[in-house]
Amino acid sequence: MNSKELLVGLLKHYSPTESESTAVNYLTNWMNDAGFETQIDNSGNAIGKIGTGPISIMLLGHIDTAPGEIPVRQEGDLIYGRGAVDAKGPLAAFAAAASLGAIPGATITVIGAVGEEGDSRGALYVLDNFDRPDFLLIGEPSRWNRITLGYKGSISYTLSVEIPITHPASNTANACGILISNWESLLEFTRTYNTQHEKVFDQVTPTIRSINSTSNGIGDYAQMHITFRLPEGLTINKIKDKVQTLVAAPAKLQLTQGAVEAYRASKNTKLVRAALAAIRAEDGTPNFVVKTGTSDMNIVSPKWQCPSIAYGPGDSNLDHTPNEHISQVEYQHSISVLRTLMKNLCNEK
Repeated sequence: MNSKELLVGLLKHYSPTESESTAVNYLTNWMNDAGFETQIDNSGNAIGKIGTGPISIMLLGHIDTAPGEIPVRQEGDLIYGRGAVDAKGPLAAFAAAASLGAIPGATITVIGAVGEEGDSRGALYVLDNFDRPDFLLIGEPSRWNRITLGYKGSISYTLSVEIPITHPASNTANACGILISNWESLLEFTRTYNTQHEKVFDQVTPTIRSINSTSNGIGDYAQMHITFRLPEGLTINKIKDKVQTLVAAPAKLQLTQGAVEAYRASKNTKLVRAALAAIRAEDGTPNFVVKTGTSDMNIVSPKWQCPSIAYGPGDSNLDHTPNEHISQVEYQHSISVLRTLMKNLCNEK
């Protein structure tokens, strides 16, 4: 089976978070047929290992996607489907590059992790149950000629207000008004913080994920789900302390999911040098990027402290969109880059 068939097959196995098993089985079977030692671990991750060399290279992608199935189709060079860029395209490129045969000196482990779009349970399982690799690549779209060095952190809350109902003609603020007033206080903090930081990666980004209100004739209720994308230097503890001081009763604040710190990898590593050389070998002009989202890199890289980058084909602006697609030419470029990169890691002194 060729690399295009692998990508299309993965896309046809729709796998939103918590429903990854059919895609995991597909990838595991494909890797087994390609000569990998395979297993599905206790968290549901697809694992494939090839080679027995002393240099350990982990290619950690995620097999779950955002919800919203997109019919898989080809239009010219482009292949459409949910996960084409986020992140089955990068994951397929990992598996395809490793499947080209063992590289002398290397043990290559390909992981299709579950749960990245949720609680990162797959990456957390890997962190607790796998040995620290010598080199770590995270599968996320960055274009075939770009290397991602870092991601912002993230923290999410539910902000809610529940009060006795008031007459619309009264001067007493209703639940929606109190909710918005508290949100404005949080926005003012972010505006002040961001005036001191010019680059977007160094700023805090507040977002309302959802908002709703209701009344039963007795009580008045309003709620919003909010997320802050956090720069380096604004730690989880710092943002928690600040937010708590800004939210005023009767509004209540509840942390809704696991928070992660921002992370930026070093440029000065053997892995980065190998990636730069591999991109140039494909006649590309390499560039470095940092991302305003989060990834499993935020989970594993700070703990393992091994050389790490995020890499993969695709335009990340298409993540989670109804128009998600990937260029076949770019996908093939990335496979070549990955193969050369891994050889470089084993050859560079």
